[in-house]
Amino acid sequence: MLLKDEERAYDAMQDVFLQVVRKQDKLNDKAPSSLLYTIATNICLNIIRRDKNKQFLSIDDTVFEIACSDNFEKRFVTSSFLDALFRQEKDTTRTIAVLHYVDRFTLEETSEMVGMSVSGIRKRLRSLREKGLALEEAAK
Repeated sequence: MLLKDEERAYDAMQDVFLQVVRKQDKLNDKAPSSLLYTIATNICLNIIRRDKNKQFLSIDDTVFEIACSDNFEKRFVTSSFLDALFRQEKDTTRTIAVLHYVDRFTLEETSEMVGMSVSGIRKRLRSLREKGLALEEAAK
């Protein structure tokens, strides 16, 4: 069992059948057991990734960014910049930024993980990018 938890496995099983129902027009039913196995495996792997990201995201991202740098001055500047950038943002915006820019999830994967539409994700990232550029310009 990939998920090592009966309750999570049961939830994953329900997700498998939801996927089948949602995409029934696109599915090839020549090998239904293989199809179900593939969908189940993908859903379980997504759950495992999501859980790992939740653990990672529980650590303050600013601390993580600072810890990755060897240069004290660069760590200080990065820390100050990130603090200023995220000060007025919702917590989910930080999560979105980490999932998309650090963990390299696609917009679609990010939207699934945070429960928002892809257009909502694009809007948040565009706004964050604009604020970051404005903040950078102001610092010059």
